[in-house]
Amino acid sequence: MTSHPPASGRPVEWRATPPDGPPPPRRRRTRRPYTGPPSYPAPPRWGFPPLAWRWPLALPTNGRADPAERVASLSVTTVATLWITAVLGCAATGAELWRYVLLLRSRSGALNGAVLAVSDALVATAGIMTWLFGLLGGVFGVLWALRARSHAHHRAGLLPARRDWQVVAGFVIPGLNLFVPGSALAELEHATLRGLGETDRRTRPAPSRLVGLWWGGWCASLLLGWGTLLWGLRDSAQALADGVLLHAASDVALTVVAVLSALVVKRITRLLVPPDPTASRPMLVRRVSGAPAPPRAPRPPHAVR
Repeated sequence: MTSHPPASGRPVEWRATPPDGPPPPRRRRTRRPYTGPPSYPAPPRWGFPPLAWRWPLALPTNGRADPAERVASLSVTTVATLWITAVLGCAATGAELWRYVLLLRSRSGALNGAVLAVSDALVATAGIMTWLFGLLGGVFGVLWALRARSHAHHRAGLLPARRDWQVVAGFVIPGLNLFVPGSALAELEHATLRGLGETDRRTRPAPSRLVGLWWGGWCASLLLGWGTLLWGLRDSAQALADGVLLHAASDVALTVVAVLSALVVKRITRLLVPPDPTASRPMLVRRVSGAPAPPRAPRPPHAVR
């Protein structure tokens, strides 16, 4: 700041400084050349562990993963495989029905060789893929059932009526696989509901409607499959035509069983594994019907409109 010149006529310049005196002069920082990453005489104790990122189930906690998480993770693979089997079963059914239509048309005239080649390729490809994915879905389904029944019986404080090898043998051995899978699934459902407190310990396991439908579809699929294999031993023209319809019926039964199996696995898994609240969608109240009117405070006497 400046002031008026004094009597001597020389200009005087005034400078305002803080009470502690003028600040120290700024030092200019000089940039040093880059010499590489920092080095330490010993490994530092801070920072993240030297491990790559992994899924939570890749590193088991306390030497063993959570059984509920194992059931949930295997159910995702099982359900996906079963839905793929259902889609392939629909494709195999359509291919068999198209072959039967071509057989009907061949009674009145010759067919195009390219159309027959495409039909045979579709029937063979769809049939093989359907049964391969059906077998894969069956393997995943049995593994899921073993894990689920172990977790369900342990949570309910019950002992399984069958051992694991007996359940596997009941699914594989012909004749037994008509009775053991349905009863084992009914016991799994009973143990699951018993762990939730919805059934009594003394109540005899009885299949629900969904499990009963699955059991009926399972038996029908097995019987149709065995009948189709035995019917294929005949070599007459009419037997071959009827065999096409039997193949289509067995593909339909396999598709229904795959869909019912996916629904059963999802239902029992939902009962065994509690839902994650962070993954659920927020609910929004749109309308309330039949509720009493909310109480309102009395209007003060001095209120003015």
